[in-house]
Amino acid sequence: MRYISTRGLPGQLGKGFCDILLEGLAPDGGLYLPEQYPVVDTATLQRWRALLADEGYAALAHAVLSLFIDDIPSDDLRGICERAYNDTVFSDPAIVPVTRLSDGIWLAHLSNGPTAAFKDLAMQLLGQLFEYELARRGTELTILGATSGDTGSAAEYAMRGRRGVRVFMLTPAGRMTPFQQAQMFSIDDPAIVNIAIDGVFDDCQDLVKDVAGDLDFKQRYHLGAVNSINWARLVAQVVYYVAAWLRVTTTDAERVSFCVPTGNFGNICAGHVARQLGLPIDTLVLATNENNVLDEFFRTGVYRVRSAAETHETSSPSMDISKASNFERFAFDLLGRDGERIRELFGVQLPQRGWFDLSDTREFAALRERYGFVSDSSTHADRLATIAATWHEHHVLIDPHTADGVGVARRFVEPEVPMIVTETALPVKFAATIVEAIGVEPPHPAAFLGLEDLPRRVISLPRDPEALKSLIADVVAGKS
Repeated sequence: MRYISTRGLPGQLGKGFCDILLEGLAPDGGLYLPEQYPVVDTATLQRWRALLADEGYAALAHAVLSLFIDDIPSDDLRGICERAYNDTVFSDPAIVPVTRLSDGIWLAHLSNGPTAAFKDLAMQLLGQLFEYELARRGTELTILGATSGDTGSAAEYAMRGRRGVRVFMLTPAGRMTPFQQAQMFSIDDPAIVNIAIDGVFDDCQDLVKDVAGDLDFKQRYHLGAVNSINWARLVAQVVYYVAAWLRVTTTDAERVSFCVPTGNFGNICAGHVARQLGLPIDTLVLATNENNVLDEFFRTGVYRVRSAAETHETSSPSMDISKASNFERFAFDLLGRDGERIRELFGVQLPQRGWFDLSDTREFAALRERYGFVSDSSTHADRLATIAATWHEHHVLIDPHTADGVGVARRFVEPEVPMIVTETALPVKFAATIVEAIGVEPPHPAAFLGLEDLPRRVISLPRDPEALKSLIADVVAGKS
């Protein structure tokens, strides 16, 4: 299995998984994808069903990831999966259990990890992979990431204490909930540096790309990524689509649909990869909040990023994103894997004018038929109503992002096709919105008691790549 950049030229030489694991963005500014997706048959799906039932999630993860990773010995990869996915790390031994609601809707519970967010499912694996590969190469890694809420804490909890790993995590100042801030800023580890940026998530993401785009700096400080621009994180998420399908269905030909709340297109991009893999997925329903850049594209064919001033601050803050990094991966597949067109769209048109238009292309006309995508958006009022209805009707409490998904999913349910909504986080992370919806504080897991009272460690920086580079250099040199 070799990997190529979305902006690469025809005939580009592919790289191995472990090379792109440590690299993050490609040198040309593109994102890595397999040269071609592996495709599984019914017999493989049958084996996976038995494997999950008999040996559990870690064994399934090993089987799925082995299709994409061939430069780690199989026994070593199995050990990595077992260390990442077990009932010491996750609160439910099933790792990804499912719950049936009504009207054909299911929840895939993805928030049983140490930071109570779906990001743990990828980050715990990524932490194990980083430590393994760095030890094998005898080198170090400086992780530079950006978060709108949950990626940062999941990454930091997964990376703390790892040999050879240092983390610099950018956050939009004042844009996360108090709980999310406490999870990150209370970590007391000199190898983890939290940085608050005066701006929105997209500004943080742009800074990461600007600094990573300085290839000399990137090489000197061994920069890598944990955002979903890192293929390893995205492919880890493919596993829970397989697990959810297996747990909801009883036969190997039964189709399901997924509804995915998303802002940066990483989670639903993993669903796209699972569908390309051959998982029987009928429809991929993309749910956004008021920041509806992605919904606008799938409805109209126009992809128009928003400025910081146009990016709404909402009650599902982890989706307050107006420039979806992973969308480039899907566009690459949509446009026939034409790296030249992707370079023009994402490297020229977006930076220069802030939008591009595919509405009149044959590729966009065939998008739903070929790739199964539909979309819709959700508002604050929708979230409150969905949280209340799910609680009163099913005694299941969901967070605001999951509520975006459940509310949108109801608009696309089809008879005899289970609709699986990917849960994003535990409600405790968004207590104010839960209280507004049902008048009751969400349950506070024992592991998080007192978290918000701990001292906080965070550095404020302007939106300036040179200031960020200077901070990284000073910390690495031991000056800060």
